[in-house]
Amino acid sequence: MALAIKDKINKVSPWSFMVACIIPVYKEPMIGMVLAKFDKPYVDEVVVIIDEYTEDIKASIKVGLKHAKVPIKMLINKVRRGIGYAIRLGLYYALKKGYDVVVIMAGNGKDDPREIPLLLKLIEKGYDYIQGSRYLKKQKIELPLSRKIFNKLWPLIWTLITGVRHTEITNGFRAYKLEIIKNKEVNIDQEWLNHYALEYYIHYKALKLGYKYAEAPVTKKYPWTHKGGYSKIKPWKDWWHILLPPLLLWFGIRK
Repeated sequence: MALAIKDKINKVSPWSFMVACIIPVYKEPMIGMVLAKFDKPYVDEVVVIIDEYTEDIKASIKVGLKHAKVPIKMLINKVRRGIGYAIRLGLYYALKKGYDVVVIMAGNGKDDPREIPLLLKLIEKGYDYIQGSRYLKKQKIELPLSRKIFNKLWPLIWTLITGVRHTEITNGFRAYKLEIIKNKEVNIDQEWLNHYALEYYIHYKALKLGYKYAEAPVTKKYPWTHKGGYSKIKPWKDWWHILLPPLLLWFGIRK
């Protein structure tokens, strides 16, 4: 998965550190709208990892590029490899280019780029890992009852396992210092992390290795209409990638 990075970083954001925003995309026609919301230099570069390229995605990104005020880099997987694989590709890119911090967010419109400063202001204050939480903001939670219950119970499990209080864990809107990925105790290059497990692996490692953690209040909207209405996660196929990582790591089955 080697990347040839030749271009230099151009500082455009107001932060004291260099920051890239990683957006994994799989059949997301909303990505153009998301890119258009980068109407200010919230980050120094946006890295879009397209996990299976289509003409619809190409057309959507073209629209977004006309409005974005931030440099956009596209990395393309010709076939679907998984969200973890896509994020890993973005992390390798950011590492090789010398970024200090990454923001991870969705490309389907449920995360708002204009809220990135809510996370990065905490990085400025000295925190290492920031988890976005919709439960720290007063808003209507548009989820089925079963998902609402899970989103309340799962943070309690994480609180018990890690000893760090959580209000949300399944929200993929995050920011963290790349020094976490550079730590020798962290190995993101494992095949079992190719899907949703990667995000929870990094989260667990950051907490257990003692990095300074905080949550930031963010909104979560579901403006798309695909089957299910709120998520592409398939319970019978994808949930174990979310549920197992902290348990496998806690019991020492995985490293």
